[in-house]
Amino acid sequence: MRTERVRATGAGSEAALRDWQYVHNLIIPTDELPLEAVRERAGRNVLDVAYLGDTLVGCMTVRPPADGSATATVIARILPAYRGRGFGRALYARGLARARQLGAEVIETVVLASNPQGLAFARANGFVEFDRYVLPGDTVPFVDLRLV
Repeated sequence: MRTERVRATGAGSEAALRDWQYVHNLIIPTDELPLEAVRERAGRNVLDVAYLGDTLVGCMTVRPPADGSATATVIARILPAYRGRGFGRALYARGLARARQLGAEVIETVVLASNPQGLAFARANGFVEFDRYVLPGDTVPFVDLRLV
């Protein structure tokens, strides 16, 4: 059996930022981000993109602990065609390790409620829901989960 491995890299180039944006906007259609917002996020968060060979399969965000906090947010997003193959788990592990390097003691994630695969993945990896909210003008809630 051949094992497929995902290659994750920081979103440091313009092409990588555009790939990150593409995945984010496809998976979070209720909160599409223009490229300028992605660039701004790259200045305060860790943004990675994941590839299988040269094929884009996902992206990840680590929001580091804010001043005085030990909580980081790790969000792994895998394109639907590549789910169920271990890529999310690999990307999540990378994000979790990075969050710990940044001093996180508490790990949270956020998933759009309309993404049952994402919610199932989070719950299967030890996250429990602690909040739901809807952005102004939207109808689909975001679900905040914490690793226990």
